[in-house]
Amino acid sequence: MKPKLVSSLAAGPAWIYEIKFDGYRAIAVKNGSKTQLFSRNENDLSAHYPELAQAVARLPCKQAVLDGEIVALDPQGRFSFQLLQQWLSPGNHRRPPVRYYFFDLLELEGRDLTGLPLTARKEILATLLAKVPEPLRFSASLEGDPDSLLAAVRQQGLEGIVAKLRESKYESGRRSGAWLKCKTDQSQEFVIGGYTQPRGTRKYFGALLIGYHEDGALRFASKVGTGFDTHLLRDLFAKFSKLRSSECPFVNLPEKDRGRWGQGLTKAEMSRCVWLKPELVAQVRFTEW
Repeated sequence: MKPKLVSSLAAGPAWIYEIKFDGYRAIAVKNGSKTQLFSRNENDLSAHYPELAQAVARLPCKQAVLDGEIVALDPQGRFSFQLLQQWLSPGNHRRPPVRYYFFDLLELEGRDLTGLPLTARKEILATLLAKVPEPLRFSASLEGDPDSLLAAVRQQGLEGIVAKLRESKYESGRRSGAWLKCKTDQSQEFVIGGYTQPRGTRKYFGALLIGYHEDGALRFASKVGTGFDTHLLRDLFAKFSKLRSSECPFVNLPEKDRGRWGQGLTKAEMSRCVWLKPELVAQVRFTEW
């Protein structure tokens, strides 16, 4: 279940509010002694975060399916998406501490809980996690009106607020209006569909070619060429080696009118691009969307 991005949040007793974490969304599945962590694309993350999988295995139940977000902490204890990306970098031996925040419970001891109201699911989840130590944490509801909460999280440098209808059921795979997200800055997840060749002293690649899903198709959004240090350029380029493709993944390219932000690609420009299978996601900050 995915929240819709909005510019302001609804207020009233029908809603509860939670912190929007800046990390990797992950589903934890515990079946007896076996525990697996899955990304939104159903990739198995268990080997990447063995300490989190082991912690889930120690939950006081035989079977459970939990929804949450994996975050990394900087030396000041703040969420850091950049540090989380470095966690998966090959050869990185200085890994930051990670935490797994759970905000929903889909199954417990073989019982499907998705049809229960959100508040009931969270109450059961809170009980399950009550005596569980770190690195697992319960994502509690916040007290206050949405405007005040958003101002508070902005001051603390957090990403935003998620509003959820108290009575909402869990709709797997859907981007439902029952869950809304409002960010303290303009940022969004985009799919990486390719890259341009580097120029000058730049190494590895020039800019990422990013897009978004609409009506079941991947549409080109923009080129992103800033915000990378040398380590991130190298690590991303290493991941790209297994994803190169001969086909452009974007349905709206080439674009003679230069696209939504004047960055559409012509046929000639496309011939100089390297295409990728659309499997990686990047979080991009921008001034207009």
